[in-house]
Amino acid sequence: MTTTALPERPRMGTPPPAGRRLVLRRPRPLLVRLYAALLSDMGILGAPARRRGARFLGRSLPAAAVVALGALVPLRVFEVPLFGWPQIAAMAVLAVALGALVWRRVARAAAGEAAGYREQLELGAMFVVAAYVLAQSAAAGHGESPFQAVVYLVMAFLVAFLARWVGAALVGLAVALELLGWAAHGARGAELPDAVVRSGFVLVFAVLYHAVLAAQVAASRRDERLAIERRMKEIDQLARSFRLTVAAPDDAAARDERDRRWNEAAVIEIEAAVGGALEIAAAALRCHTCALFWLSDDGKELELYDCRSPSEAIAAEPFPAGEGNLGAVVKQKKPLRLHGDVKGASYYQDGTRPGALLAVPLVAGRGDFVRGVVVVDRLEPEPFGDADEHLLGTLAAEILRAVEAERVMKDVKQSDAETRRFYGAIERLNRTHKQAEVFDALVDVARGMVPVDLAAIVLREEGDDRRLRVVRVVAGEHVKDEHAKLALDGHAFTVEEGLVGSAVRMGATLPAAELDLARTPVFGAVGLKGLASLKIVPLKVGERSLGALVLGAIGRHAYRSDPVRQLEVVAMHAAQSLERAYLFDETERLATTDGLTGLVNHRTFQERLDAHLAQALRYGKKLSLIICDIDHFKSVNDTYGHPVGDQVLRGVARTLGKDARTTDVVARYGGEEFAIVMPETDTGGAMVIAERIRERVGQLQFESDQGPLRVTLSLGVATFPDDGKKKSELVERADGCLYHAKRHGRNQSVSAASLRAPRRIAG
Repeated sequence: MTTTALPERPRMGTPPPAGRRLVLRRPRPLLVRLYAALLSDMGILGAPARRRGARFLGRSLPAAAVVALGALVPLRVFEVPLFGWPQIAAMAVLAVALGALVWRRVARAAAGEAAGYREQLELGAMFVVAAYVLAQSAAAGHGESPFQAVVYLVMAFLVAFLARWVGAALVGLAVALELLGWAAHGARGAELPDAVVRSGFVLVFAVLYHAVLAAQVAASRRDERLAIERRMKEIDQLARSFRLTVAAPDDAAARDERDRRWNEAAVIEIEAAVGGALEIAAAALRCHTCALFWLSDDGKELELYDCRSPSEAIAAEPFPAGEGNLGAVVKQKKPLRLHGDVKGASYYQDGTRPGALLAVPLVAGRGDFVRGVVVVDRLEPEPFGDADEHLLGTLAAEILRAVEAERVMKDVKQSDAETRRFYGAIERLNRTHKQAEVFDALVDVARGMVPVDLAAIVLREEGDDRRLRVVRVVAGEHVKDEHAKLALDGHAFTVEEGLVGSAVRMGATLPAAELDLARTPVFGAVGLKGLASLKIVPLKVGERSLGALVLGAIGRHAYRSDPVRQLEVVAMHAAQSLERAYLFDETERLATTDGLTGLVNHRTFQERLDAHLAQALRYGKKLSLIICDIDHFKSVNDTYGHPVGDQVLRGVARTLGKDARTTDVVARYGGEEFAIVMPETDTGGAMVIAERIRERVGQLQFESDQGPLRVTLSLGVATFPDDGKKKSELVERADGCLYHAKRHGRNQSVSAASLRAPRRIAG
């Protein structure tokens, strides 16, 4: 055997050689290292193969031990009366393997590694085999083992802590060991019931324990959820009591979630301040009970907020604020000191009469608003002095200061959020280019600033400043009158009608006070039912009102002055955005339409024809193209003059636009020529439209200084893909059909299909 000199191991702190990186590996078991070294010395394995073989052997040892020892269990090797060295060796291997697996799991758990399915299965199988080995060794061939219950307990333990499918596999392993043991023992029918019973016990223990554990986990989660819900309701109630929040509409979900988090933190801070103050009062004043009672919003009840007392009779439910000693403190807004046989201690449910009592009100503002009462008492008739009253008053002021500080912080944070939302709204409006985008942005911004159950945008009609039209209506789910919402969309009225007309005409925000909206004409003669609050904000550019933003809410007094002033600024920016959007649309219209006829111009016609042809090719649809020309139009200009010629062009263009379908593209092709792109239309359908247009144009009559004038139209029709698969081919065929119509009498429609030469039949 040849020996190989091992490389010197680097010392601690020695850096690795250049070009190599130091890799830390978990030390391999001794047997694995010896086996790998033996193979290396024999020259059987190279270095990479040795490492792979060692890793494979290390991974395989637990499974091999489970299989080997599990195979001995059905053979009942461990039931012999006297143990020999084979049994002892097997149990030693079992103990070493089980210990190694447990040690590895503990080490990985300490490193934060979760157990994988394979590791769980190996560890669980080793525990099952160990339990059976223990049960068999205790039986020693004398029937039922006294340690058989260990198998059931181990099974319940594994099912509780391992993954579900791993537990099911271990149950299957235990049942298989029972049945294999019965088969290896001769498969006698008399022993089958015992094997079945033991297998059944394994299954029952596993299923019952899993069911009980699942039920306990579900109950714990349910209790935790209910506790969280109760705590959140308590925080919400306390926040309202502390005036940290106000009632918000149901559609302000995002704002409510933000406020909920802030209120939770504020309530926790106040609870800490109150608890600290009561602890100081209880220790310094040597009292029996020290409690804080908070006054309800309506001032009719006092409710316990926190207390320090050994008594179990402190009233947990609200009690009237006008009764007893605490009621006197609330009414007089002054401290109260009593001693002797004190009566009227209404905060004790069992009628306890303290020997001394001191109560101090929590007075907010300028001394005209009571928020609650701090009370301390003693069972002995030892009166409280001036110093005690001063101390309790100081602590009451600290409690009130903590509450007011949180309210101020809430107001500051809310103002900051409103400011950010305000500038964000202006920035969003400045990024809009289309009128529809301005409408959507304006309604969304308004919803983020104030309660909105109904929003409408009203604009002056183009060409008639006296008429207004509702161009956008957005109603919340709480607006139940669907017919009113539908009737409002597109509703037109004048600036002399209704409250909206007055707001637009005067350029002022209306109404100044709450109105009975069911009886007030708002949109002309149309009123609003089911809403209690209304605010109409004009959309002004300079001194001119383009229209108005109309907001309605179900709740009363929904529109405070500060948010409304911000809305007025936002509405001004929205009006400027609408003006820019109108100019943008007008610029786009001038760039895409013909100035004389208002139809699509030649450049836009080419772009849209390309788009429709690509779509027809993609989906295998038909597309027809009509090119038409006014007959003898040059003589119209020469005889009647160009102004009459322009009148004829506009009249023919109106007829084309009216008789074509909404999906068609009607364009001025050039001079007196027009074109119509008809998607999803075959030759037959296109010819029907062409003939209808030809007849309608023939019925037109134009007035001139020389008398009435009539014109006719010639039309050529080509269809994709029958008459051409490319744009150039399609346009050439339609143009050829047009000239064929003009050469053969004019005032007619000709299709490419009708000009195709018929096929000759061979004789």
